[in-house]
Formats: sequence, C-alpha cells, structure tokens
Amino acid sequence: MKAIRYLLLLSIALVAAVMFYFQQQPEAPEQRALGGNIGGDFTLMSADGPVSLSDFQGKGVVIYIGYTYCPDVCPMALATLGQALRNMPAEQSEQIQGIFISVDPERDTLEHLANYSSFFSPQIIGVTGEKSEIDQVVKQYGAFYRRVEMRDSAMEYAVDHSSRLYLINPEGNLEALVSHNSPPDQLMNNLKQLIGES
Repeated sequence: MKAIRYLLLLSIALVAAVMFYFQQQPEAPEQRALGGNIGGDFTLMSADGPVSLSDFQGKGVVIYIGYTYCPDVCPMALATLGQALRNMPAEQSEQIQGIFISVDPERDTLEHLANYSSFFSPQIIGVTGEKSEIDQVVKQYGAFYRRVEMRDSAMEYAVDHSSRLYLINPEGNLEALVSHNSPPDQLMNNLKQLIGES
C-alpha cells in the first residue's frame, strides 16, 4: 500500500514538474508577429468528414491548435472562446466558427474530439489528421508542438505546444493572434471587430 501511495505521489510530482517546465519556456521562435506569411487554407478530418477553412468563407473563424489531454492551456483557451461566443448576441455569434486542431491524433480520435470540442461550444469543431497534414498546418500558422515522453506517468507522454487563438476574417485571411489567457470579454470584442460589428 505504501509503495502504491509512493508511486502515485511520484507521478503527481512528475506531472507538476513537467507543467512547470512548460510554463517557464520562452516563446517558440515560430511564433512570429502578425504580418508574415501566416495562415491559409487547409483540410483536416472531423467526426462528420473533411473540414476546410474555406468551408467557412463569409464567417469569422477562430483556430486553436492543441490536444484534448492538455492539462491547462487548451481547456482555458477553449473555455474562453466558448464564453466569448455565449456573451455575444446570437446574430453575431452565429457568424463565428471555432476550429480546434489536435496535434495528438494517436489519442484524439474523431469521436473524442467531437465530444471534447462541443463541450465548450457547439460552434467549435474538432479536427485532426495524419502527422504530415498536421505538420503542414502548424507550419502555415507559425505554431509549434513537440511530444515529450513521460515514462513514469500513466499519461506516457505530453505535448508541448504554442498557445494562440488565430482570428481569421470572413475573407479567409489571418487578422489577429490572441493569447489563450485573454479575458472572455476582450476576446468577444475581438470577435465583433472580426465580423465588423464593433
């Protein structure tokens, strides 16, 4: 019993140490300021079939890149987006589409992604794809991710990744990058500006 308790405490300590390590890392060099060649169309898979950015021409789109087993920044970002959408008048929020791109297709099945994304808002679609497809989108958007092995944890591995909300205007062009920890009301105002409703 003592051995099990010791292993459990050790696992918790290791997870906490990894999370602390991630939070102390400087911004990745791929996270460029707005103005470079960032963005563009892509196609990935959802539980309901292929999803392309161009499917939402005429709408504002918010893209977030992460994974469902993320312990902190991903749920924070998606919760903020969900709250911002709920705070907007219905006729405005209906003009916004959220896309959550998982960089962990090994664990994030399409059904799991659908359930996870819709928990935060029915206006968020979860998508993923083959590693090569994900890598292409990550490169297009100046993001980054890397798998970090956690041999002494039940999770086996975590994924270190950049954490930005990408705001795409109705013409399909990247208009702004927003931090994952922005207050919902600030993001709501960003979304209103995105669709010309400020």
